[in-house]
Amino acid sequence: MILIDRKFRKAWKAYLLQSFYGACVVCIILVVLNVQHLVVIASLGASCFIVFAMPNNVTAKPRNVIGGHLVGLICGSLFSLIPHPTFLISVLVYSLAIGASIFIMVVTDTEHPPASGTALEVVISGFSLGLALTILVFSVTLSLAHHFLKRYIKDLV
Repeated sequence: MILIDRKFRKAWKAYLLQSFYGACVVCIILVVLNVQHLVVIASLGASCFIVFAMPNNVTAKPRNVIGGHLVGLICGSLFSLIPHPTFLISVLVYSLAIGASIFIMVVTDTEHPPASGTALEVVISGFSLGLALTILVFSVTLSLAHHFLKRYIKDLV
C-alpha cells in the first residue's frame, strides 16, 4: 500500500507551491472578512482545495465557483424564510435547501459541490449582508487567483 501519490516525487514543487497559494488566498480573505460563520468557511476552504488541487476541473472554473456559491446563498436565504420551530422541521428545511442548491446548480451548469455547504450555512444562520459579502468576496477572490495563477498551477489529483 502506497501512502504518497506517485506523482509527488516529480512534482513536489507544484504540490508545495499550490498548497501555499491556497493557504495565502485563504489567509488574506480570513484577515479581511469576519470568520464567525464556520460552516461557510469550511465550504469555502473546500472550494480552495478544488481551485488549487484540481484547477483544470470544471468545478474550479469561475462560473462554477462564483455561480455555485451564489446558488447556495440564494437557496439558503430562501429556505431560511420557512419557519422551522422544531428539530425535525429544521432538518427537513436544511435538507431541502441543500437539495434545491444541487438541483439549481446542475440545471444552470454551475456545479460546485462545496456550495451546498454554503446553502446549509445560510439556511441555518439566516441571510445577513455580512455573510453574503463574505461568500461573494471569497468566491470572486478565489476565482481571480485561479485566473491569474492558472498558467502556474496544474492538476495534482
